[in-house]
Amino acid sequence: MITVAIIEDNRLVREGMTDMLNELPDVKVVLAATSLESSMLKAAKPRVVLLDVGLHDKNSLRLAESVNKEMADCRVIVMDLLPMHEEIAEFVNAGVAGFILKDATFEDFVGTIRSVADGARVLPAPMTGTLFSQIAKVAVNRGREAALESVRMTQREREVIALIAVGLSNKEIAPPQHRQRYC
Repeated sequence: MITVAIIEDNRLVREGMTDMLNELPDVKVVLAATSLESSMLKAAKPRVVLLDVGLHDKNSLRLAESVNKEMADCRVIVMDLLPMHEEIAEFVNAGVAGFILKDATFEDFVGTIRSVADGARVLPAPMTGTLFSQIAKVAVNRGREAALESVRMTQREREVIALIAVGLSNKEIAPPQHRQRYC
């Protein structure tokens, strides 16, 4: 059973998520609140916390950090319409395991909860483009040489890619001393 705490200040959204999740056979909402202290979360013992990034009291980041430090078996999923680049980085640094867009399908929503509960880290497709853009921007700002160095391949890596391109198998590509591994 995946136990879930929902921290969302919009009552309609909070109650709707609670009702939908409680109808699933493998999910149970153990806490639904507008805001709280980590002591309430510890008492509820959720495996996953669904955390609204835009809480009125602006405690989302602090709460995510607290859960990460104080509740090792608990994973946080941040919910928002579309977080800013800086918010994504801050929450990742705070130990958040997943992000879900509030306009996601129910299947994506539940899939994210299940994946994060199983230990995965989840970033929705619409957010990956912006995140990769930010990573590329940071690399470019470090300078051309640093950016080139971060993607430079060794001679062997270039050989392997060329051999894959012509259709060779792992066994055919492996050096003779390692070929028995691929039999």
